[in-house]
Amino acid sequence: MAEPLRIIPPVEGDAPALPQNIEAEAALLGALMIDNRLAEDIQLKLRAEHFYEPIHGRIYDAILKLLDRNMVANPVTLKPMFDGDEGMRELGGPAYLAQLTGSGAALIGARDFAGQVYDLALLRELVTVGRTMVESALDTSDAVDPKSQIEAAEVALYKVAEEGGETGSVKTFAQATKLAVEVAEKALNSGGGLSGITTGLDSVNAKIGGLHHSDLLILAGRPGMGKTAFATNIAFNAARRFVRDMEDGIDESKSVGAKVAFFSLEMSADQLATRILSENSGISSEALRMGKIGQQDFRNLARAAAELETLPLFIDDTPGLTIAALRTRARRLKRRHGIGMIVVDYLQLLQGSGRGGSENRVQEISEISRGLKTLAKELNVPVLALSQLSRAVEQREDKRPQLSDLRESGSIEQDADIVLFVYREEYYVQSREPKRPMEGDDAKIFDDHAQWLLDIQRVEGLSELIVAKQRHGATGKVKMRFEAKITRFSDYLDDNYLPDRIG
Repeated sequence: MAEPLRIIPPVEGDAPALPQNIEAEAALLGALMIDNRLAEDIQLKLRAEHFYEPIHGRIYDAILKLLDRNMVANPVTLKPMFDGDEGMRELGGPAYLAQLTGSGAALIGARDFAGQVYDLALLRELVTVGRTMVESALDTSDAVDPKSQIEAAEVALYKVAEEGGETGSVKTFAQATKLAVEVAEKALNSGGGLSGITTGLDSVNAKIGGLHHSDLLILAGRPGMGKTAFATNIAFNAARRFVRDMEDGIDESKSVGAKVAFFSLEMSADQLATRILSENSGISSEALRMGKIGQQDFRNLARAAAELETLPLFIDDTPGLTIAALRTRARRLKRRHGIGMIVVDYLQLLQGSGRGGSENRVQEISEISRGLKTLAKELNVPVLALSQLSRAVEQREDKRPQLSDLRESGSIEQDADIVLFVYREEYYVQSREPKRPMEGDDAKIFDDHAQWLLDIQRVEGLSELIVAKQRHGATGKVKMRFEAKITRFSDYLDDNYLPDRIG
């Protein structure tokens, strides 16, 4: 039976002692040296720095090193590693190792001792965070920024909370198979083809199967292509579907909708809300901003706003977020509201840890893309991150983007499970409008403009979603409709896709 947690009382006049249990540490090490098999489970959670006594941490580390080399770890094999250790000499030399194994009774409670050592390490970490918070708060110099102190304290606390959370687990094949069957069942119940969260577009769902949990999706495009509009459409569609599924009595775990966290580093929350209101009321966002609407339009606006009041879409428009701060806020939204999807607009506006300096932007982007992928796996939600494309696109005759066009593309392409490009040929055709013909102009001017009008007619309102990378399926293109006036994407239907008419 393990000893209860023990906190050594402070000597009067001294600072309070940190939580510790030296005896539990010693008993655990003795048990590990008697039965090396105990380390298999314990080392998954316990690390050398969790020991309060430094020499105990070094002994634990040495035990793991020997086991990693398939060697037996006992006082005899460990002795050469501590012959010159000052800390060991103070305790009587390597003979201390044999003393640790003196009580075989520790074998019974080894896992309990490991839990005590770990829990006390977390308590010490909390004490450190608290002291740092107090010291920072007492600093009243001109350079102090209370908001950044709060942010730093929040990050530090969540690191402690993260440390104490699940550290991952090994699943049997039976467990993994059960999860795979549940995904297939979800796809079947949704009508087929949708195993993740819906995008709201049947054609896109059919191509990528929806947005899968723990996936990092990159949505990229040149300015003017509508990538923010597309991301906003997906976020709205997922949130609306979640509301409908709840109203229909569908279990939350089987819903193909989701509560959405939208981190908008470029646009303000009210600008995003205006876009969503525009899409649902059918009034252009420009008319909404400038107040160019009639009474009927206003009634449509009021109706759309009332419908959207309960939409589980949370917008964080804090500028200049670091990847650490974004992950902290996402965890909080997951805990408080149960979000099932995250959108980041856009990746290059996030900041890294700041250690690399501005000259090491590629390394910083790598840190950010890895952080987003880790967040997707940690919270088990899809993360849709928007990204810029390099200007190399504009130098080619065919303006369709390629994977190599991603800015700092190496790490982004590597970390992403799916890479999507939004492409609208209409944007480029409009930009190359020739001179408008006037009476008396050369025939070529009339021909050039007539050809341009034909080109515009061919591409007007059309867009492509290019699936450039997909771990779960094939790459390819999906044709979509785009209503620029209300920034809404929808499924493209032509005569080949229309259902048979009855009668």
